[in-house]
Amino acid sequence: MPVEARHDARRAGDDPAGTPPTGLPMSYVLPLRWHHDAGLSELTDHLRWLAGRVEVLVVDGSPPDVFARHADAWRGLVRHLPPDPTRRGLNGKVVGVLTGVRAARHEHVVIADDDVRYDEAGLRAVHRLLDRADLVRPQNYFDPLPWHAWWDTGRTLLNRALGDDYPGTLAVRRSTFLGMGGYDPDVLFENLELIRTVRAYGGVEARPAWLYVRRLPPETAHFRGQRVRQAYDDLAQPARLVTALAVLPALAAAAATRRRGPLLAMATAVVAVAEVGRRRARGNTVFPRSTPLAAPLWLVERGICSWLAVGQRLLFGGVRYGSTRIRRAARPA
Repeated sequence: MPVEARHDARRAGDDPAGTPPTGLPMSYVLPLRWHHDAGLSELTDHLRWLAGRVEVLVVDGSPPDVFARHADAWRGLVRHLPPDPTRRGLNGKVVGVLTGVRAARHEHVVIADDDVRYDEAGLRAVHRLLDRADLVRPQNYFDPLPWHAWWDTGRTLLNRALGDDYPGTLAVRRSTFLGMGGYDPDVLFENLELIRTVRAYGGVEARPAWLYVRRLPPETAHFRGQRVRQAYDDLAQPARLVTALAVLPALAAAAATRRRGPLLAMATAVVAVAEVGRRRARGNTVFPRSTPLAAPLWLVERGICSWLAVGQRLLFGGVRYGSTRIRRAARPA
């Protein structure tokens, strides 16, 4: 049975208890920077599960007291490393990835945020895809699905309908990554930067829309704090930025007619496009039936936040990221 069929038969995140470890020759790099340990127990359980299957490297840029607690919790479980002090960059996550990939012992490397939850089927599928690709781009879905994750799923479905989504995890061949010299640590949209760098290097990209990898939803406050920053990513994708900036003028023009018809027609069209994304590659198995309804709401939000993002670029030279500002979203394709 092909990889696609096996994975469609059971989505990532539903690994049954008792499945024996695979012992895959693969490394898993988790760049991390925490200021509190509210999710430490759950993450430790996941790292323990991963460590029975792949090499795990946690590159931890947390403050010293938090780093020490992590060292105690993960001693003997994973390779717990600080970011390489010789590497500099505005984006701490990229510095963590550069450190982790270089330290990895295997050719196949998964890079994942701390809220990504692979299962064994997902790891096996990525490992197999890396036999013929330099970069693998899975598809995330939120589970559980609180209101803000439902809202953001509208973005995911539109991306799937019109192209491909940008997940919180990628996988690369280590030799390709090192051969191209890593990627720029001074950009905001680090996943797009890595994808574009692999393409520019001549690498092969696999975009399996069927490879669903579970992701935990962020806290509501974190979600709210990311709205303008995520809109800033579109500065690296001019067509998307122009579309987003056109949303508010289009709504204003429709409202000026004082007729509900145009507004309802636009909302219905957006929902229909999102439904196409939901059904693509059996996405209806992980995206609930109601999620296309979030797409118009997300699009209005992105229209507002895109104007705010452009304002931050013009007025402040970049968007706030931690204690600094980053000007460049990503390098041109």
